[in-house]
Amino acid sequence: MYTTLISATELQALLASGQPSRVFDCSFDLMQPAAGAAMYAQAHIPGAVYAHLDQHLSAPKDPATGKPVPGTAASGGRHPLPTREAFAAWLGSVGLDNTLQAVVYDRQGANYCGRLWWMLKWAGHANVAVLDGGLQAWQAAGGALASGPQGAFSARNYALRPELLALTATKTIAENLGRAGQTVLDARGAPRFRGEVEPLDPIAGHIPGALNRPFTDNLGADGRFKPAAQLKAEFLALLGERDPATVVHHCGSGVSAVPNILAMEVAGLGPTALYAGSWSEWSNTPGLPVAQG
Repeated sequence: MYTTLISATELQALLASGQPSRVFDCSFDLMQPAAGAAMYAQAHIPGAVYAHLDQHLSAPKDPATGKPVPGTAASGGRHPLPTREAFAAWLGSVGLDNTLQAVVYDRQGANYCGRLWWMLKWAGHANVAVLDGGLQAWQAAGGALASGPQGAFSARNYALRPELLALTATKTIAENLGRAGQTVLDARGAPRFRGEVEPLDPIAGHIPGALNRPFTDNLGADGRFKPAAQLKAEFLALLGERDPATVVHHCGSGVSAVPNILAMEVAGLGPTALYAGSWSEWSNTPGLPVAQG
């Protein structure tokens, strides 16, 4: 069972063995939401399901207000999580059940596939792993590619199980600011964390007391996650005397925070929690404090 990372050669062996599994392509582009499906159509791992960030991994939004349709969201922010029930229904519709090994990948440094990895853990699915190095590593290892639209899948029943990773909310973060039992880790780039730029949200800056760990710091030059020992050393150096178990991760909209969660799991420092609403919810909630610098 693979629960964090799987290498391209391990995935090749898994698929060749005939062990029941389901592969998901989560490629996406925030600035061009239709681009991910086009990337998938051009080239994907044979048999992979396409998981669209906005359509499958986020709650539906009302076009008039831009806010989640009432009753459909499990979090706030720019990419609100769907309810666990809606997510489970989608998983079943694309042929995943609780027994299958799930493997997720993208072409963007595990940014978008990390979202599905986290959501499956949130649904209680232990056996899900990120393809280390993404589609680029698969191709470099000589993996076969398919093109064209997604095929049909026989629906299965997906049953929700107890959450394996924790979700936290704005109210909880605000109530615990400055307390020893909470360490906020911000995965956005340093200029955005410091408040020097803010391309998407109404207020620049960060949650007071937060530490900055850009999610891109988890990857080496080869596009794969750094070795576990190196990740552990880097996170412990950042945390100092803070207990890793107190860490709550966030980013702009709850997506790019997940590589930090995954990296801490790889390093043996997990599990840790996700604030899915992230800066997009915090900065749009009146009365909450903001820090800069």
